[in-house]
Amino acid sequence: MIESIINEMLKENGGFIEFKRNDIALKFGCVPSQINYVITSRFTPEKGYIVESRRGGGGCIKIQQIRFDKTSYVMHFINAVGDSIDYNTTKVFLANLYNNDIVNEREMRMILNIMSDNVLKDIIASEKRDALRSVILKNAVLALL
Repeated sequence: MIESIINEMLKENGGFIEFKRNDIALKFGCVPSQINYVITSRFTPEKGYIVESRRGGGGCIKIQQIRFDKTSYVMHFINAVGDSIDYNTTKVFLANLYNNDIVNEREMRMILNIMSDNVLKDIIASEKRDALRSVILKNAVLALL
């Protein structure tokens, strides 16, 4: 619910909001640390957000949704993936690519399937899977462009 309200606020305010943590906590009847948890787990750079947090005085939070053109988004994506990526983070990145119309649903599902541990476990040792996953992901996305 907290994530939904924050997303709605972002939509209504052109992708940028500033609020006090305590105000949102009061609205939901929860403690401010729960607001922190939602923000740190759901509004990450991988998901296309910049978050600034100031402590004290109720804790001011600024969230900005990052908007890129397609080329800039793909370059941001390639840099953000880095040299190693686990499967769960791969799912997040691919969901973002799908939500930004870089890949379609079929392409997203196909890449996810290729990158699963079920596929990779017989091919490569577990300590090297994340590095291979990174190379495959970046090349698959570039090939789709």
